[in-house]
Parts: sequence; structure tokens; C-alpha cells
Amino acid sequence: MSEAFGGSGRLPAAFMSPGTSSFVDFLSAVSPDRLPGRSDLPQGGSGAHLTPEATTIVAMTFPGGVILAGDRRATSGNVIANRDMDKLFRTDEFSAMAIAGAAGIGIELAKLFQVELEHYEKREGRPLSLEGKANRLATMIRSNLGLAMQGFVVVPLLVGYDESRSEGRIFSYDPVGGRYEEHRYHSIGSGSVYARGSLKKLYREDLTETDAALAALQALYDAADDDSATGGPDVYRKIYPLIDVVTDEGHRRMAAAEVEELAETVVTGRTERPDGPTAPVR
Repeated sequence: MSEAFGGSGRLPAAFMSPGTSSFVDFLSAVSPDRLPGRSDLPQGGSGAHLTPEATTIVAMTFPGGVILAGDRRATSGNVIANRDMDKLFRTDEFSAMAIAGAAGIGIELAKLFQVELEHYEKREGRPLSLEGKANRLATMIRSNLGLAMQGFVVVPLLVGYDESRSEGRIFSYDPVGGRYEEHRYHSIGSGSVYARGSLKKLYREDLTETDAALAALQALYDAADDDSATGGPDVYRKIYPLIDVVTDEGHRRMAAAEVEELAETVVTGRTERPDGPTAPVR
């Protein structure tokens, strides 16, 4: 951001004024070209088909918290662009987000959102409420509208533990910044239809954290079974989905060994029942 110093080596007035609790608003005033939505549009037509795309994400609440899980594959057209991409981001102590869509812009958006929440907490001396976080993210997505119209669409999924309600919550978004609260479970990305069908049959109100993680892995497996852009567990390369958990104790990334054990349980079960577990009839 050296150009913001005007070549003098001194901080401009904008850095020294009381300013705003929103880092995005501050950056818009000081260096707007650094915002994801202010990037130059491609010349001569959209290059969105050349951009790596992040794919399937699932989320599920359970008593005391919420699970967020994602596959590891990124695709560029019919080519696998990356086999071990991390699409999940800790945004603060009690929230996390995941991305589907244009991978580069999505990662930039997630990192900017992390700074936005940290900036607010430092300026105000307290964190934003979960509702406030969801609203801030919607505003940031709207700033990407120009690129979204060119095909560079980013769709995030935000989860968090609401301390005021003592429960996990899930928020989804559309490409123009519409914000929607989802209940119990949700999925986004190219394999979301198949994942959601799996979550629908496996969800129960009394799921434990481990049960919810296992259900999320089953859903991602079903998505990979029918969607070529979604990567399933790769037991030979030891590449497994990533799982974040948010509870009243805060955010944590589930240990790789724990996820591997759960994923191998899923793979072993599929050798006997390829279509996965069925929902009980009541």
C-alpha cells in the first residue's frame, strides 16, 4: 500500500483520523483498488471459465454448536486445478466461513472479512454479534457485483456460535449479497443438491459433534459420487475433507487424524453399501 503514502513515507491523514469501525469502508477511501470487487474486468469477454472454482461445502448444526465441512477439489473447466485446496476459514473466535465459486476472489474475500471483524473488535472493544457479522459479509458480497455479472461468482457460507442464543447458526448468500438464515443444515457449490439430499436423510436433532461430522462426510461422499467437480476422500494421497467446529468454546479445526478415521469409516461402509446409509423409517 506504498502508493497510499504519497511517496513521503508518512501516513496520510486518513490513517490518523477517528475513521470508521469498518475496515472495508476505510480501504474504500484509502486504496479502493485493493478491494476484490474493484478489480479490473477482463478484456475481450469473460475469462471465468479459466478461473479455478471451489466446489462443495456443507454445514450442520448440532446441540451446542455447528459443523462446517468442505471437499478439497478445485476445478478449471473439466480439469482438476487443485486436489488439496482449503476452502474453510476461521473468521474470528466464534465464526467461520467457506467459499464456493471463483477460488481466487473467494479467498481474498474471506481474508478481507477476517480483517474486517478484527478491525471492528479493536475499534469498538467488543466483537460484532453473529447477526452483525452476517450483515457485514452480505455488504462485502454486494461490492463484488460487477465481477459476478462477468461470471466471477463467489458464494460463501457463514456459520457461527451465537452466544446470546446459545446455539449454532448458518447463513447462506446469493451472488448479489442476499442473506438467508438456514436451519439445521445447508450446502453450497456444484455438488450441493446431492449433499443436501444426504443431509436431509441423516440429520437428527440429537446428533453429537462426532455424528454431525460423520454425516457431513457422508454428504460430501454422495456429492462426489454424482458431481465430478467434487472430490471424495483420497485414501492413497491421504487427502480428506476439512472440518471446522464452532461451539461455546470457540472455533477449532478438527484434527487430521480424527477426520481420516471418520473418512475411512465412510469408505469402508461404502464397500458394503455403495449408496450409503439410509434414513430410519419412523
